[in-house]
Amino acid sequence: MPTDRVASSNLSLILERLHRGGQASRAELTRETGLNRSTIAALVAELADRGIVEEQEPVATNLVGRPSPIVGLCDKIVAVAVVPEVDALNVGVVSFRGELLKRIRFETEKPPTAKEAVAIVKALVEGLSESLDTLYECVGIGVAVPGLVRASDGFVRWVPHFEWRDVPLAEQLQKATGLPVLAANDANLGAVAEHIFGAGRGISNMLYMNGGASGIGGGIIADDRLLHGVAGYAGEFGHNLVATPAALGNSGDDELERVVSRRRLLAALGTKSASDGELERMLQQNIDPAVKLETHRQLGVLSVGVRNMINILNPERVVLGGFLGVLLDLERDYFLEILAEYTLAPNYGEVEVVRAGLGSDLLFIGAAELQFQALIERAHLQR
Repeated sequence: MPTDRVASSNLSLILERLHRGGQASRAELTRETGLNRSTIAALVAELADRGIVEEQEPVATNLVGRPSPIVGLCDKIVAVAVVPEVDALNVGVVSFRGELLKRIRFETEKPPTAKEAVAIVKALVEGLSESLDTLYECVGIGVAVPGLVRASDGFVRWVPHFEWRDVPLAEQLQKATGLPVLAANDANLGAVAEHIFGAGRGISNMLYMNGGASGIGGGIIADDRLLHGVAGYAGEFGHNLVATPAALGNSGDDELERVVSRRRLLAALGTKSASDGELERMLQQNIDPAVKLETHRQLGVLSVGVRNMINILNPERVVLGGFLGVLLDLERDYFLEILAEYTLAPNYGEVEVVRAGLGSDLLFIGAAELQFQALIERAHLQR
């Protein structure tokens, strides 16, 4: 590989390290990357000139020698995150460091059409334009779509609860806002966010499963990379069979998300809606045997879905988000006991099951990550 191309790719290497690991001294970057001091100094200077990173003087110490300058990501670099829900469109501003700086929720009476969603997001982004233009440098928009999205171009194939079918969403939103737009499946983006900033940080092989109002999805991190599949549709765990299909004689529910269901939990509690926090409090406080029976039933079926994925993928960590995390913390010992009983012993011995760590910020951070990863990957192209 030509020397100039190697030097260019090292720009992405430095950015990736700072994005995932936080600020570091030049000396630390030298040790971690294997590059020499003069190369690190030149790369950092170039990124600083572009306004992507900034340097600050180190804290004085009593050690011999001049302390190395501290390098960090610039506070001004942000991305806009769009998170559609069945009853609202959410827009957030996320920093390159993975911090949600601002959040706007626009409630809707019914799931918006794709055309309505584009118009609403355009208006919300225009409302943010003054701060985006004066306080920040926006690198683009990322959209967390609760459905099937083609990874190559953000083309939405199907969003069941919105009845979106074959919509060039990224293209339409880019035309409406004038900003670069990337879109992907929301649960996949949740996996990426947890891997970089949350409960999967530092874990190379991870399974993420999330439960929400629209069902169960997730993502697979293999050797530090999201597994997309041929078109980007990997991670539809909710459609895995946990019983004999109805067509073959089963009179009950056969798919994971039909049994392990937020809606069923709410029905058992006698309520129609609740946030994950409210749901957790209600389940903790409720002593109705019927509610406990429902949570046990759901945990039992969830263990089947998780067990299957552990046996297939042999992950180091399983991260459960949304109401699945609520169920896990409600009766962790019970869930782990039945999971251990039916999982291959060598696989179970290597895995840890934990609750997701990013809470309600998760999908905003994941959506923004689409643009930040693009920024990192194209760093060498801007020379």
